[in-house]
Amino acid sequence: MKAIVIRSKLDLVETELPTPEPQAGQVRLRMAYGGICGSDLHYYHEGANGSYVVREPLVPGHELSGTVDLDPSGDLAPGTPVTIHPATFGTPEPGIEDRPHLWPNGAYLGSASTWPHTQGGMSEFVVVSNHMVRTLPASLPLRRAALAEPLAVALHAIAIADGVKDKRVLVSGSGAIGLLTASAALSAGAAEVVTTDVLPGPLQRARDLGVHGTVQVGTDEIPAGYFDVVLECTAVPAAISAALTATRRAGTVVLVGIPADEPRGVNLAPLVSRELQLRGTLRFNDEIDQAIQLLATNPGLDQVITHEYPADQAVDAFTTAANSNLSGKVLLTLWP
Repeated sequence: MKAIVIRSKLDLVETELPTPEPQAGQVRLRMAYGGICGSDLHYYHEGANGSYVVREPLVPGHELSGTVDLDPSGDLAPGTPVTIHPATFGTPEPGIEDRPHLWPNGAYLGSASTWPHTQGGMSEFVVVSNHMVRTLPASLPLRRAALAEPLAVALHAIAIADGVKDKRVLVSGSGAIGLLTASAALSAGAAEVVTTDVLPGPLQRARDLGVHGTVQVGTDEIPAGYFDVVLECTAVPAAISAALTATRRAGTVVLVGIPADEPRGVNLAPLVSRELQLRGTLRFNDEIDQAIQLLATNPGLDQVITHEYPADQAVDAFTTAANSNLSGKVLLTLWP
């Protein structure tokens, strides 16, 4: 089968790999679309995602949609449209039994965090455990379904914030995750949603999605002490400090973006003086099911997708995806 492989920094090729055979409890899927996310960009442009270094050829991709190719159990007919919950959960621990996404020793498609690496889905076929497969409603096309994984991240962040209904919400950063987070907040009944970014392109995309206001960082002022909930999607230290300043007394800040694993300066004075709640969020638990339903009923989320490239133009696609002023979500069509 054909596959996209990252071999090292700035070394991405299309190659041939053995077609995998599903075993008992597994399903083979034919991939249709793969979204390029931040971790994929780090693996390509830097040869690593934080401390996770590409040490063997890595097939990227965990934002996926496709169809069933072979289900040995016979439960899923060939051609059934699906997306994938990309996590394999690890070892349960006391106190987090209901949060398997936090269990240690888990894995995630397209990740160098494990050895051997956990291969992703930017290939003609992928084999996954049957519990990772999510069938799609008839109203959800495969192209839009590729947004299910990042939208689930946004929905989980809102859950960590204890919801946003009737609240004033600031989304810091208007990249693909920020756009989906803003859309999720609107759908969840937020009274007001404002997004920020340093660039005009992402802010225009946020306005097109229907946010109530935008703030261009460096040009406009973010209202201080105004927002009930801030969802910080950039992981930039200055943006985290600004998020704390923007939050009202006893409000909540959720860190959606993944910061570098190193000491960085953040002004914590507002956290103490306003008794704020600062919370982290990692990927998602089971919110992908909610994401599928939201995507099925909200065709306007297609606007988050700004570019689509064939698999044989993957290098161009990764270059475009790295330009956040030009692009929102960039998809690859995987040898349809």
